[in-house]
Amino acid sequence: MVRAMHWLVIALSLVAGMHSAWAADIPVKEGESIQAAVNRAAPGDVVLIHPGEYRESVYVDKDNITLRGVVVDGEWPVLEGEGKRNDAILYSGNNFTVEWLTIKHFKGNAIMGQAGNNYTIRYNRVIDTGVYGIFPQFGKNGLIEYNVLSGIEDAAIYVGMCDNVVVRHNEVFDNVAGIEIENTRHAIVENNYAHNNTAGLLVFITPGLPIKTTYDVILRNNFVVNNNTENFGAPGSIVAKVPKGIGVVIMAADEVVVEGNIISGNQTAGIVITDLAFVTDIASDPDSEPNPDRIEILDNLMFDNGADPVADVKAAMMTQFKRRGPDILANFGSAQEPDNCILNKEQYVTFGLKKWSKCERTSTADIETYLLADGAPPREIENDEDRTLRLYQGICAGCHAYNMRMIGPPTVAIQALYHNNAKGIADYIAEPHKVRPDYPPMPGQGHLSEEIRQKVAEFMLNVKK
Repeated sequence: MVRAMHWLVIALSLVAGMHSAWAADIPVKEGESIQAAVNRAAPGDVVLIHPGEYRESVYVDKDNITLRGVVVDGEWPVLEGEGKRNDAILYSGNNFTVEWLTIKHFKGNAIMGQAGNNYTIRYNRVIDTGVYGIFPQFGKNGLIEYNVLSGIEDAAIYVGMCDNVVVRHNEVFDNVAGIEIENTRHAIVENNYAHNNTAGLLVFITPGLPIKTTYDVILRNNFVVNNNTENFGAPGSIVAKVPKGIGVVIMAADEVVVEGNIISGNQTAGIVITDLAFVTDIASDPDSEPNPDRIEILDNLMFDNGADPVADVKAAMMTQFKRRGPDILANFGSAQEPDNCILNKEQYVTFGLKKWSKCERTSTADIETYLLADGAPPREIENDEDRTLRLYQGICAGCHAYNMRMIGPPTVAIQALYHNNAKGIADYIAEPHKVRPDYPPMPGQGHLSEEIRQKVAEFMLNVKK
């Protein structure tokens, strides 16, 4: 039996080696098409993008594909949107990696994930890409590290409806939101530098999405400084309502730990903990519990916050005869609940934390990562119904909440506009065009078959909440 197992191990090793040998590097030079290389690629292949300018959008719907920029003597490969292309890279495959690219001047997103598991996004430079910079959506087991992003009108790094994510060692500046964790569970945001945004780090629940919760999030060892940029988000969007001058915002999320951060120079407040009334309507989704619970503020270094707060915070200061704004502000009813806690409260200027208890634990050092050691299994698609649901959740729902404005119009507005005309939606999905001046253009989904587009459109018209 032992001998048989020995030969089985050898056989499996040989097979693994053969698979590795079969994987190929596919070079792309300036003047050639990245998309054409992706179309030729097989699982395990690496598309090597050499220095030069590439004016295209790239879609990856295969598993185990890597897009890797080749940087030579400081010259990078650049994906250039010219202010007219919507998205630089869209991926829906599992085990996807994108690294060492410069992405500039797209109208929608730089890198958008659509329900792919096991993604790695690292060493990229993203400049002025419209709505989001890095935007994994509805994926499990993701690593986002060593990226630099600026000039984004919503969130530079936006993790939406994901599980088991680590966001580390990134620099985000001159954006509306630096790093946003939304309707996501089991996430660590650590060792990032968030500066000169409207708000630095955000942990949100947004109502109206298929995933209703945000919990088990650790914000630790980040530099969150001077986030005082005027809000230039799209009027009417949720993020456009975030006041400038906030280091960290926790809205309706549960089980959030804030530890070891340097939070300084944020003119309204260092940390704001709030319910859904902060930027939205509490009643908009009865399935989204509106209050943040089991928040833990451990030791952080906070100073020079609250020097020039917005009007509402100034009013709160007057009630306490304070001459400067808060390091920490809690402005919701459940701030008085005993399951929220703070360690060494006396170190900070605080508003609204009178009944918070003292935290029992002092560190999250026992939690090294939330990444899954063996990765997440690929999403199983057993039939057209599964595929339709996955596409709706991974593509449509992140931009079209049920009854709230996000990037695009609410689903209920689309239902009212199209009534029973699913084909009209399906045609628009294939070749979208800007219809309303108050919304950004939608990314095209022409890679989807006509049949699938029709099914997704029918699904959207029948969604109830």
